[in-house]
Amino acid sequence: MAEATAPVAAGTPAVVLLSGGLDSATVLAQARAQGFSCYALSLHYGQRHSAELDAARRVAQALGAARHEVIQLDLARFGGSALTDTALLVPTEGAQGGIPITYVPARNTVMLALALSWAEALGARDLFYGANAVDYSGYPDCRPEFVAAFERLANLATKAGVEGGHIRVRAPIIRLSKAQIIREGLRLGVDYSQTVSCYQADDQGRACGRCDSCRIRAAGFVEAGVADPTRYQSADQPAPPRS
Repeated sequence: MAEATAPVAAGTPAVVLLSGGLDSATVLAQARAQGFSCYALSLHYGQRHSAELDAARRVAQALGAARHEVIQLDLARFGGSALTDTALLVPTEGAQGGIPITYVPARNTVMLALALSWAEALGARDLFYGANAVDYSGYPDCRPEFVAAFERLANLATKAGVEGGHIRVRAPIIRLSKAQIIREGLRLGVDYSQTVSCYQADDQGRACGRCDSCRIRAAGFVEAGVADPTRYQSADQPAPPRS
């Protein structure tokens, strides 16, 4: 897993997975700051709301993505996650231990595979991915081991990799706390009011303030010492996540 931060030749293409949330917006800003021409990829995978995709469009435009694609892929047909199956409730009482029910089976593997396909078609050798192993909610596909393993796969499974054009999977925020991510994004000009992180945001993109994602995000702004620009459905601020 390569995570070099040196500037690259102007116009070098890279594919950036962009969910519309805080983490991926920061990673897009980092890729742009390094000099990459960023091709942002979002997925409508059957998640509970499309507000995050509206946010992704705003962020892609604001941060100067060369192109933004939204792929339709209905993982809700398989179920198995509170984010795709409306019969399952999104937890609002903090983490209960183990891998949470908001984990979407193999979602990040699928997303990275699609990003790899687009990258190879573009002649890009860099994939950017907003995985985070510090403040994450226990997802196995947000670990450094997963990112490193996918990079090995990418170089075994593609024409580009076999012919010596090494493909890099970059996860530049994987070891940062949420507060560090926020400070980095603000330094790079990210407007976090445009992002949506909530697992069950409403149609206007307002956050519930109760899910794990809302709690972790809110605590990050508190720790970073900056005002939280998140729009909430209720005037009450979310409680901090349980330790």
